[in-house]
This record gives sequence, C-alpha cells and structure tokens, in this order.
Amino acid sequence: MQVDFYHLTRQPLEQILPRLAERVVAGGGRLLIVSGDAPQRAALDRLLWDYTADSFLPHAQAGAGDDAAQPILIAPEPVAGNAARNILIADAMWRDAALEFDRAFHLFDESCIDAARAAWKGLAGRESIERRYWKQGARGWEQAG
Repeated sequence: MQVDFYHLTRQPLEQILPRLAERVVAGGGRLLIVSGDAPQRAALDRLLWDYTADSFLPHAQAGAGDDAAQPILIAPEPVAGNAARNILIADAMWRDAALEFDRAFHLFDESCIDAARAAWKGLAGRESIERRYWKQGARGWEQAG
C-alpha cells in the first residue's frame, strides 16, 4: 500500500487535484476523492467539469446517480461506491480507512502541516505501507521522503 503525502506550497489544491485524477484515470484506475466539507465537494465537482478548456474528467458526487459507473467519485467518507482502489484526501484530514485502498494521495497545505506530520509519523513502521513525501520545488514536485 502506497501513501503519497503532497505538501502544497506553490500551487493550490485546485491545480494539483485534476492532474492527479487525470493520471489515475488515464492509467485505467478509478479514484475516490474524499472531503468532509460539502462546499469543497461541490467546488471540486465544478472543477472537474472544466478545469481546462479541452478536458473533462468523468465523475459524480456520491449518491447523485450510479456511483458504480463513475471513474471518479467525490464523497464525504472513504467508501468507494465506484470500486476505486485509489483514494485522494482533499480536505487534508487523514483517515486510516484510506489504508484499505492500494494507493492514497494525501494533499495538504501549510495550514495543516502539523496534522500531516502526525499522520506521517503514525504510519511509520507499519507493515506493508510505503510512505512518500512530495513537496513543490523550483522545478516541480520533488520527493523528499
């Protein structure tokens, strides 16, 4: 199980999340995006419709239709109604239920750095968990841990 911590220092979530979602779907995977914040879920729903002029990421909010048919599902809890094996935590609040997936993306900014550090430390030494820490450097994403 791989957990990627993405420390957002140069670009906001709204610029990073669609790119990650795009890569998961392009690779044939499904993605569950989790946020406990209803306004953030609504904003992410709008974002995935038109984050660039020539793109569209097929998605829906959980409960808005046939969850099982969605390559990308936006939900308040880490329950993959779309059978996703990839989870992206958009509200920066780590949930151990993410460990039930094959890969987790944990995105956070400076305002949540202490909670992210606690999550990082909490995963240390746990069997079959590979942690990676990514930060935004001058030339893009750099793996720091």
